[in-house]
Amino acid sequence: MISIQSQVVHGHVGNSAAVFPMQAKGLSVAAVPTALFSNHPHYPTMHGQILGPELVAGLLRGVEERGLLDSAAAIITGYLGSVANAEIVADFIARARQRAPGLLHICDPVMGDDDLGVFVAEGLVEIFRERLVPQASLITPNRYELELLAGTEARSMDGIADAMATLCRNGSQAAVVTGCVLNDTASGSVETVAWSPTGMSRTAVRRLPIRPCGTGDLFTALLTARLCAGEALLRAAEGATMEVFSVLERTQACTTAEMAITGFRFADRPPPAPAEAAAS
Repeated sequence: MISIQSQVVHGHVGNSAAVFPMQAKGLSVAAVPTALFSNHPHYPTMHGQILGPELVAGLLRGVEERGLLDSAAAIITGYLGSVANAEIVADFIARARQRAPGLLHICDPVMGDDDLGVFVAEGLVEIFRERLVPQASLITPNRYELELLAGTEARSMDGIADAMATLCRNGSQAAVVTGCVLNDTASGSVETVAWSPTGMSRTAVRRLPIRPCGTGDLFTALLTARLCAGEALLRAAEGATMEVFSVLERTQACTTAEMAITGFRFADRPPPAPAEAAAS
């Protein structure tokens, strides 16, 4: 497993949210940072920097030189930080897919959210839309990001299907869209919608009165781990949703600002069925 995204010293976003859960599920993870920060930007102060493209390119060359593409089942791409980094990562993905055609590329197009708008550098939306998403086997945007990519509203199941039809360049692509409050979503709930050319599913959980950063990064990691273990997409999306919900319940009980992933038993499977969790 190769995971290309940000890293923080304190907290759980980017690789700092993704690596431990995937390791706990038995995956060997090569974590390639695109940024190194003291913490995520929602604190009063933040230190560190987006890594330079020469450094990111060198790290990815090392991945290739050590033969990691020959053993990896999947590559995750998340927060990339700069247009230059995104171009380098897109080139790396192209080389990787040529060398290992069966390699999964799970693209989490980290660009923004409903309440924050677009929070990445100018030009990154276009690179995600024009280079990284077309190369991906699976994308994991939130609903806002899906709309950015497709240039159309996705406020219903039909809307999500139409947006993916706009983005889909080949029959092997799929999407799992997080943070969905659709026109028929039950009050007090939030949904995850999985889409493939052959079907769709939706998994609803209670909306909790907390919003720690990194939930999308954690979700993508857990989804990827389940796919690598052989689960079908729709079941994997349900399971990863319920695992994230369990982490958030634990976080709420711990009254911590960061996700309470340390000590969480990610290796325990399966999680509670969606109907059981919704009733609890």
